[in-house]
Amino acid sequence: MCGIVAYIGHREACPIILKGLHRLEYRGYDSAGVALLNDGELSVYKKKGKVAELEKFIAEKDTHANIGMGHTRWATHGEPNDVNAHPHYSTSERIAIIHNGIIENYAALKEHLQEQGHVFHSDTDTEVFVNLIEEIQKKNQGSLEQAVRLALHEVIGAYAIVVLSKDNPGQLIAARKGSPLVVGIGENEFFLASDATPIIEYTSDVVYVNDYELVVIKDGEMDVRSREDVKQTPYIQKLALELDRIEKGGYEHFMLKEIFEQPRSILDSMRGRLEMEAGHLNMGGVRAYERKFVNADRILIVACGTSWHAGLVAEYLFEDLARVPVEVEYASEFRYRNPIITERDIVIAISQSGETADTLAALELAKSRGATIFGVCNVVGSSIARATDAGAYTHAGPEIGVASTKAFTAQVTVLTLLAMIVGHKRGTLTDTRLRELMVELETIPAKVEKALELNTEIMQIAEIFKDSTNFLYLGRGYNFPVALEGALKLKEISYIHAEGYPAAEMKHGPIALIDENMPVVVIATKDSSYEKVVSNIQEVKARKGRIIAVVTEGDTVIPAMAEFTIEVPATSEVLMPLVSVVPLQLLSYHIAVLRGCNVDQPRNLAKSVTVE
Repeated sequence: MCGIVAYIGHREACPIILKGLHRLEYRGYDSAGVALLNDGELSVYKKKGKVAELEKFIAEKDTHANIGMGHTRWATHGEPNDVNAHPHYSTSERIAIIHNGIIENYAALKEHLQEQGHVFHSDTDTEVFVNLIEEIQKKNQGSLEQAVRLALHEVIGAYAIVVLSKDNPGQLIAARKGSPLVVGIGENEFFLASDATPIIEYTSDVVYVNDYELVVIKDGEMDVRSREDVKQTPYIQKLALELDRIEKGGYEHFMLKEIFEQPRSILDSMRGRLEMEAGHLNMGGVRAYERKFVNADRILIVACGTSWHAGLVAEYLFEDLARVPVEVEYASEFRYRNPIITERDIVIAISQSGETADTLAALELAKSRGATIFGVCNVVGSSIARATDAGAYTHAGPEIGVASTKAFTAQVTVLTLLAMIVGHKRGTLTDTRLRELMVELETIPAKVEKALELNTEIMQIAEIFKDSTNFLYLGRGYNFPVALEGALKLKEISYIHAEGYPAAEMKHGPIALIDENMPVVVIATKDSSYEKVVSNIQEVKARKGRIIAVVTEGDTVIPAMAEFTIEVPATSEVLMPLVSVVPLQLLSYHIAVLRGCNVDQPRNLAKSVTVE
């Protein structure tokens, strides 16, 4: 959500910033802009729409500069338009700012600043921030750095900011609280961004800025200090990200590429953890907290969106394999109902980006109540990874498509391994059963590969249903969360209304919607609920619903009832979500493409929701 790119060094800043903004388009945005500082002149150019619109707008402008910053905005305060786009000038136009996050007390600050003579042109909270900095500097007659630091003490909310001033032509200032910011370190040059994707092309040395830290870059040096002006020693990390992982690689869309990457991403999430020769599982992040897991009274899972669906799969896994009570919570609601949390609880926070604001807030609450926090995320060095007691990375690689696909299966893979480890340590998963699941888990990448061979067949089904206005998705047991995920994918990228339900719940309301125009996607693989699902399909068929059934290879019963069947390879009921979700991802993708939707950047959505 929103994207920041900034550069200071010896190169032309504008091309680097624009390329970086393109790299961040996947985060979701509705306008873009740049600020360039050259020979004491601070120029701001911004435009509603895509980065391409900004590029057209500045094509004839003088964009020569060795220091600058750019931003892609996802609207919160104020509608998407040119005026509300970032960067924002201060009243004097001597200072400019870009900002990710939300300033909660902006209204009170704005009223005070208007009384001091500041004039506002936008509806944003960000313009309040930059005028606050200017007012503090004018009042105290101090440095820009001091003014930014004092302003950070007055604002309430979340932020990642970059500030330029025409009075400080060789200086760039940045700070963060609750919104991600990373600094890339080159030779006498620095790159700043919301994540590493705009940086990897230039350097692999990065510093992840911590909450309440202020970064000042000047004369080829970087100084990092706390909000209280205490010097910090930044930890420089090496990026493992490869440039080709953030390119389309010949695919029409990132989403399709990422769907087809799942055999690899699932394998990478198991690599080094599933040790077949030794016959045991190894997850380094669990080792120090093994007794906590074994003795836990309860596991709480907090997540949002697709990660929440992965958490629902984990609920089945932990209760089935480890016999631990599990509650799966929407992170966005968790801390607003005064939840009961104890020191004997384990809280698992799941987030692809590791920056999801609601999930981060939920885990901070749980941490304050004494719970042990375990993180499952994909981005190394992310806020959640740093805030948790322990955790496991999913190793899915960068996911650029806004609609999550490979992140879901990677999360489910890691959570499956974790449930197996905990179950075995608790004695609820026998050596024999553990070995059986390990053997079957090793075959999953190949089975996902086989499911992907259904692409052409699914494309043909998509052609038939692309103009539908509603879909129902039904599943039971382990496949119920898959039904929810399938419905979410369709909603996200095709804008078709879709709902997922436990198949048995259909009779408690949704069955009223079924008629000859209603597509009903049923995940009906061979498992302990199979006979019940067959009955549910018959109920839909009796009301002339159009049934698309995902079945196990070789099934002869359901194909005789369903209008369309998609056969996936057989696997253990415990592992089936890793396979059965793949056709639903492909179905959503092809329907969206046929409807002419922007698959990788759906309207109104952001990849990483970094504001509450």
